[in-house]
Amino acid sequence: MGTIIAASDLSQLSREVAGRALGVARRLDARVILVHVVAPGSPPSQHAEAERRLRAALNGGQAETRVMPGRPEAVIPALAASEAAEFVVLGLHRVRPVLDILGLTTMERILLHAPVPVLIAHTPAARPYRTVLSSTDFAPACAEALAAAARLAAPDAEFHAIHALHLPLRDRLSPTDVEHSRAMTAAKALRAAFLAMPGVPAGLNTPEIVAGGVHEVLSFRIEELQPDLLAIGTHSGRDPATLGNYARDLMRQPPTDVLVAKPPQD
Repeated sequence: MGTIIAASDLSQLSREVAGRALGVARRLDARVILVHVVAPGSPPSQHAEAERRLRAALNGGQAETRVMPGRPEAVIPALAASEAAEFVVLGLHRVRPVLDILGLTTMERILLHAPVPVLIAHTPAARPYRTVLSSTDFAPACAEALAAAARLAAPDAEFHAIHALHLPLRDRLSPTDVEHSRAMTAAKALRAAFLAMPGVPAGLNTPEIVAGGVHEVLSFRIEELQPDLLAIGTHSGRDPATLGNYARDLMRQPPTDVLVAKPPQD
């Protein structure tokens, strides 16, 4: 039996975490560990109150609850590793206007240290993932995200992917048919290789290639499809210690639930 690690900060930002984790666990025949991290040296009364609130968050669902001291970005990935977890489920990011500009958020640090994909859950947990959309650069991390999403999605789910075709500045200012055709040909070759990567869902609709910026292209497709789940990779590179700017933007202000995966390790 697999394990799902669900982490709650006991605020409204995590209100859907327990329910979504329980739903994922039912689909995967897994158990849930619902955890809250407290500062080292916190009094027993704080532990007891956190335990009570974790049990209340389960709303009658069956899961193990743990109140653990430490820093979330260290405790949660370590727990996921020690329990051989399949997924980590987190709530929304707590906005810190100044600190967020200066460095990584706690959520982002958890993601980069976690050995498994991370699901950011904030939509109603009772709503299944029937429409999955991936913003893809055809990198291995995106293939990993889609493979993971296929395990979470409803049996009849539709899978879509879109690739924003970036053109050099000179081509955007003065585009020609030849330049556009050359870029499109290269993107199609990457798409063909991507579709052959392990784990990419067989039912994935042929990924669209659309000229434009990533934010612009994905925003249009989100408005059109109204997906239940976005599946993205951390970065186009293979360095698991990095997080792309676009992934960071989506994690901090997710339009729906977001599943983020790192590239496979060699």
